[in-house]
Amino acid sequence: MTIRIGNAPCSWGVEFAQDARNPDWQSVLKQCANAGYKGIELGPVGYMPEDPAMLSDALSQNGLSLIGGVVFRAYHDPDAWDDVLDATHRTARALAAHGAQHMVLIDSISERRAPTAGRATEAEQMDAGEWSAYRDRIAESARIGTEEYGLTVGIHAHAAGFMDFEPELERLLDEVDENILKICFDTGHHSYAGFDPVAFMKRHVDRISYMHFKDIDPKVKNDVIANRTGFYDACGQGIFCNLGEGDVDFPAVRQILLDSEFKGWCTVEQDCDPLLDVAPEADARANREYLESIGFN
Repeated sequence: MTIRIGNAPCSWGVEFAQDARNPDWQSVLKQCANAGYKGIELGPVGYMPEDPAMLSDALSQNGLSLIGGVVFRAYHDPDAWDDVLDATHRTARALAAHGAQHMVLIDSISERRAPTAGRATEAEQMDAGEWSAYRDRIAESARIGTEEYGLTVGIHAHAAGFMDFEPELERLLDEVDENILKICFDTGHHSYAGFDPVAFMKRHVDRISYMHFKDIDPKVKNDVIANRTGFYDACGQGIFCNLGEGDVDFPAVRQILLDSEFKGWCTVEQDCDPLLDVAPEADARANREYLESIGFN
């Protein structure tokens, strides 16, 4: 099988580079390797060292390859464009320095959309002018990654942002050249949004360049949507459960990837609150063992 399984710092609760709650990056690398993984994502740029020699040495010591990295920024906010550009270039430079392939674009959480995560019919929509500018900002970030740094760039839908629900994702895919923008498909966020990840994969697998494996606890999902719970509070309540324990059909996901002759990395992401009673290394190991049990190796 030509599919390799990696993990990411968000499985250790790392969402923002400067969050004082973050575990140190060296321990995350070590625990990821101890859990049996051979690859890891960068995490938010600035969390791991931006000095290529320092990070290269640490990756090598732990037997890890760098897979990719995420630009998690407010694409929906025109006033945040300088920050988006800064994160795009810094992330792309870091990935290129280590031979990583995948740069993932995520529209960060918006106050306008946070209350309607998982409620597609209620969510506020951009007007035509807002959408056009938003689409163009995403496209420019993707162009930078592909044309200036030689990366493969994928759009990633995320709860509580303006790229959340399936119709928004499909509209963007229709309007942005597939030569610069692929899909980083996240199984858990698609379920969180109220859509069927397997059905979406069947329609769009040819454009999927990279996968994020998340599972969703259906009871927690129902509760947080009903209560309009914030995304990070939902993470703290365990919405992202261990793989195989939620509502995502991973054997079917695997079969679609096999049938399409997908090659490359699929990355486990189990967002959590690092200060709560969680055991990221144990969960990471359990997730790897589950994937191996259904034929990933």
